[in-house]
Amino acid sequence: MIGSWQQPSLYSSTTKTSSEMDRAWVYLVTGGCGFIGEKIVEVLSQQDYIKEVRVFGSVAREEVEKFTTGTENVLRACCILNIPYVVYTSSIAAVGPNTLHEPMFRANEDTKYSGEVELPYGKTKAMAEKLVVEVSGKKVQKSMVAPAVLQHRMGRREMVRKTPQLISKRVPENTEHNYTYVGNVAWMHVLAARNLQLKPDLLAEQVCYSYDDTPTRKGFLIRHQLLSSVNPSVRLGSHIPYWKMWLMIQLHRIIRVILYPFWKPQPFLNLSLLNTVVTTFSYETDKASRYFGYKPLFTWKESKHRTAQWLEAAAGNLEQPQLHEKNS
Repeated sequence: MIGSWQQPSLYSSTTKTSSEMDRAWVYLVTGGCGFIGEKIVEVLSQQDYIKEVRVFGSVAREEVEKFTTGTENVLRACCILNIPYVVYTSSIAAVGPNTLHEPMFRANEDTKYSGEVELPYGKTKAMAEKLVVEVSGKKVQKSMVAPAVLQHRMGRREMVRKTPQLISKRVPENTEHNYTYVGNVAWMHVLAARNLQLKPDLLAEQVCYSYDDTPTRKGFLIRHQLLSSVNPSVRLGSHIPYWKMWLMIQLHRIIRVILYPFWKPQPFLNLSLLNTVVTTFSYETDKASRYFGYKPLFTWKESKHRTAQWLEAAAGNLEQPQLHEKNS
């Protein structure tokens, strides 16, 4: 989440507008030490119209742990301190798939999709979105970005080093999901925040899906390409039918019940997640381009290459690439 407000500035630049010559923007990024947040901070720090970037990240302290809903506290603080603009980072999981696992095929931000979200993560994101919408009618003008990130959950060193030799195709080949490179997600956040300040009447209370030219089909092929670049021994296995995966999950649950408390194996997959994985849930949009001139900062070829570098860095083979190597 990005919050922004103006402070008096002692400097000016010929590249700034007359109003910006007198006042400069200060940005606060909550969750700024997280995966997406640190990339947003990196891109924000390159913008010459910003006076200061402040970062807040949760830590294991008693005074932080006592708060139960982070988004609610941030919005309350914005109202109290008269912070006028907020860009909230949501997730496509807040939309669906629903408990009936109905597909959504290449929809856009205005597509009607009903039903209750099943996964806990999606439920909490949907609740947070509702809070943001309620507050935006009072004092804070907001915009939302809903990303599904290409590098998400793929970066722990242990995961790279212990990559399985065989990647199974659990997802049917005709299933579509959207992924977006994290550098492009960060760039969209920065553009959304900037243009929310410049065009509040147009962008206030708008929702934009995050997108680039990452392929939407056959996500297991993308995973294989990326992981095999780090570990050439990784190969692509055959497709596992849904009924076999369902049976394995049920058997695992029974074994856990029987052997509890002597053995507590961690579930490798649950039924809700399996149903989400095999359900087509994709979107096709150019709203961010139309509303605030967004264009991906990195092509799919560059995104794939940089993600492979990032995975190699996670394995300890080289340094992680920085987003500022390619400017806007």
